[in-house]
Amino acid sequence: MKRIAILLAATMLSACSAAGDKPEAAQPPLHSRMLVLDTHLDTPLHFERQGWNFADRHDLATDLSQLDIPRMRDGNLDGGFFAIYTEQGPLTPAGYAAALAHARKRSDLIDKMIADNSGVIGAARTAEDARQLNKDGKLVAFKSMENSYPLGEDLSLLQEFYDKGVRLAGPVHSANNEFADSATDKPRWNGLSPLGKQWVAEMNRLGIVIDASHSSDATFDQILQLSKYPILLSHSSLRSAHDHPRNLDEGRLRKLAEKGGAMCISTIFMSEMNMSPARAKLFGEYEHIGEMTPEAQADLTRQWRELDKTEAMWAADFEDYMKMMLRAIEVGGVDHICFGADWDGGGGLKGIEDISALPKVTERLKAAGYSDADIEKMWSGNILRVVAAQRK
Repeated sequence: MKRIAILLAATMLSACSAAGDKPEAAQPPLHSRMLVLDTHLDTPLHFERQGWNFADRHDLATDLSQLDIPRMRDGNLDGGFFAIYTEQGPLTPAGYAAALAHARKRSDLIDKMIADNSGVIGAARTAEDARQLNKDGKLVAFKSMENSYPLGEDLSLLQEFYDKGVRLAGPVHSANNEFADSATDKPRWNGLSPLGKQWVAEMNRLGIVIDASHSSDATFDQILQLSKYPILLSHSSLRSAHDHPRNLDEGRLRKLAEKGGAMCISTIFMSEMNMSPARAKLFGEYEHIGEMTPEAQADLTRQWRELDKTEAMWAADFEDYMKMMLRAIEVGGVDHICFGADWDGGGGLKGIEDISALPKVTERLKAAGYSDADIEKMWSGNILRVVAAQRK
């Protein structure tokens, strides 16, 4: 019977060909047909490394970067928000000046990366820019600011960074600053400072999306109350998956959704971070990898990978990530979930070590019963909706 069925199929195909009909071409995989964005890419810390090029393919075994143009193609990551990250320092005029110089330099490095690779990647300022770049076959580079500490007490500097292309910014990082309380510090302001409330108003005026990742619960609550426009959490995990103050609880996710915002699911703090003295030392060096010689960079990578063999940084894996993801979608809804894994900033888990693994996420979402349209909303539609909603 099987042989007869094969012969019949061959006869029908031959008849179609004789009639001038062609068999329907197979569609490419779903993941590659969608616009895929990530809201938090820490890769700019690599842009000033000696001997390192974003256009080259790098291997996790010999390099700490999780993101480059060839691997963006592998994982069909079409782009996202490249972060101007500034480590929290002293709340003094000297501290503010050093932070501002650092942030300006990192912004310029993002611009240089785009200029050096202008044939394959372009700068985006609006949701329409992102869609047009994608239609043109180019990768998408938005800019974000992780920690507004470089602004010091001068909110007029937000205009400068807006003009430089920043379209997403958070008030605070891992310690309290002049704007707000951090999720991982003792309360100082009990949310936003008076200057932080002015920061929210100026962000709204300019049309920069507010990023509440790293904010304390009280800071989040006040941002949500004060902002005229929807906000994002660019790289956060669920507190129900792991009880950590850096993560968002389900009640606040529901409130975020009610206000039209979205939470971009991260791979970090799904367990306690194994920040042993050895790992802390390497992390401190990693923050300054751009200042190292190629030989020192290679030695840092070697030490990091050796440490990985004896002590994993996170006690979670891809299965845990997808379980959290599906719960977040159940709580927040498909219109209020997006992705921000914290690539090159501490993110990545066993089974989802770099961006080449992204198609696996789409496959699991499809297997869970989500439609193609809903999955694309989560990969980019919700992000671009929030970007477009500013100042409307």
